[in-house]
Amino acid sequence: MKSLRSIVAIGMGLALFSGAGVYLLAQDSSRPTFRVKVDMVVLGFTVTDSKGRYVNGLKPKDFKITEDGIAQKLNTFAEGNKPVMQVMDDGSMKPLNPGGDADKAGPDVKSDAFVGTNVFVLFDTSNYMYRGFVYASDAIADFVRGLDRADSVAVYTFSRNLTRASDLTKDRNNAILGLRKAVAGDDAALYNGLLLTLRDAAKVPGRKVVIVFSNGPDNASMVAPDDVRAVAEDEGIPIYVISTAEASRDAISSSVFKRIATRTGGKAYFAKTWQKQVEAFESIREDLGNSYTVTYYPQTNPNDGFRKIAVEVVGDVGKKYRVRARPGYRPSRGF
Repeated sequence: MKSLRSIVAIGMGLALFSGAGVYLLAQDSSRPTFRVKVDMVVLGFTVTDSKGRYVNGLKPKDFKITEDGIAQKLNTFAEGNKPVMQVMDDGSMKPLNPGGDADKAGPDVKSDAFVGTNVFVLFDTSNYMYRGFVYASDAIADFVRGLDRADSVAVYTFSRNLTRASDLTKDRNNAILGLRKAVAGDDAALYNGLLLTLRDAAKVPGRKVVIVFSNGPDNASMVAPDDVRAVAEDEGIPIYVISTAEASRDAISSSVFKRIATRTGGKAYFAKTWQKQVEAFESIREDLGNSYTVTYYPQTNPNDGFRKIAVEVVGDVGKKYRVRARPGYRPSRGF
């Protein structure tokens, strides 16, 4: 039986890592030979000081990014929703112009694709949400209204099945209209819905995140949460989770939510009240506005398993800072 990652790769029509390609070199009746080719890596991360405050204004020369200890050369660099910049050989930067300099930065880089964030909101509309449904919908609507003008947003809802309430758009009113059409009911297939949302997000170029708003346990999915997490990890899509359940009352789901968020470079929030939910959304919005996004083409690496990414702020001051990023990814293989 094929693994979930194999099935997902086939179903998505693409490799599990954005831009990854797999080529079959030679094959006999018993043992095929494969080559793994990984194209541009998109990596988002935040930097905070010892008091948890965001550190802004850092430049490419302030970072050292490695894969399995191998130093990487940055291709593009952006802070928050500022325009993406091409990183030159000497560490300086220059703007990417649509149809012009973007082509010089590499075939996968288009300047307009990296302006703003593509935000996919996955809203739990299962029967768990009956009591807090209206308040949750209001909190999501406020979050959508407050997104940066450069951001695009899609609203998906799930119970047993996934519904695309609003496709990716910059029209806030259209996204909220789709949200308001949602109704509560039926069992919760959270991880099925999350997998399908990741599949859609993976097709979109540039920076993207998934925000899950849920009231707790999954009782209807066919896929395991860690398999879904692995897909997000390899695709480079941070997952933020806002759970309306108390962490102490559902230790298993709470642990899964924390693991999914941490391993993908996102965060998990446990917000039982409407006020806490609003605060969680505000924290996510602040996180998006204060993050860095870089791209690079990986240096030659014989490891076709999990490749560990490390982001360091160079110099003595860097020792005082904390970087939050996904820990790595797996280049895809063929069968």
